[in-house]
Amino acid sequence: MILYYALFIAVMSLVAFIFYAADKKKAKKGKWRVPEATLLGLGFCGGAVGALLAMKTLRHKTKHWYFVVGMPLIFFIQLAIA
Repeated sequence: MILYYALFIAVMSLVAFIFYAADKKKAKKGKWRVPEATLLGLGFCGGAVGALLAMKTLRHKTKHWYFVVGMPLIFFIQLAIA
């Protein structure tokens, strides 16, 4: 059971990282962006690790308090569930 949970978290984290990277790329080009609710939702649905990694490595969404506070909070909740 834990293996399936870990696999789910890994896949969702990869998806979240890809969405954050795509949003960062679109932001630089001034194009249509990924909605913030989608980015937060991906973190909430298991991708908090990927979202935090993307925020740190890409320096994306680091000025929005609800990402800076919310993603670590979501991560710790997911960690507690594990």
